[in-house]
Amino acid sequence: MKGMGMMPQHRRKPMSEINVVPYIDVMLVLLVIFMVTAPMLTQGVKVDLPETTSDPIQADKNVESIVVSIDTNGAYYVEVGDKGSDPMSLGEVREQVGKILSQRANGEILVRGDEHVEYGTVVRLMAELQGAGASSIGLITEAPLDDK
Repeated sequence: MKGMGMMPQHRRKPMSEINVVPYIDVMLVLLVIFMVTAPMLTQGVKVDLPETTSDPIQADKNVESIVVSIDTNGAYYVEVGDKGSDPMSLGEVREQVGKILSQRANGEILVRGDEHVEYGTVVRLMAELQGAGASSIGLITEAPLDDK
């Protein structure tokens, strides 16, 4: 049968190399996507903090801080680490902070209040936080801008 004009068939050897170029392309596209979306993932409430000179608080790096924010409209927000919350009432803040403090030994809470919020609103919040079991409450401020 060899002589009947049939060409011998060449068998391909299995390829033992992996082409990684498509994987690199996909990885670079994902890297760009994550670089663009990462700044949008930071949560927080836009608050105009009062300016004053004070020493920074020495916080424990192993414990996530509990930050309660008050915006200009008087809405309250509870932030634990990077997790924010929706606007809530003063009673809901007390309930949520009480639950968090019941699971922790460290009862330090930071209050971030807009400078246009009435003093009485901040005092009521601090009283509710103490009622929820907070042993230490700090106020977050911004350093004053030097007018030089």
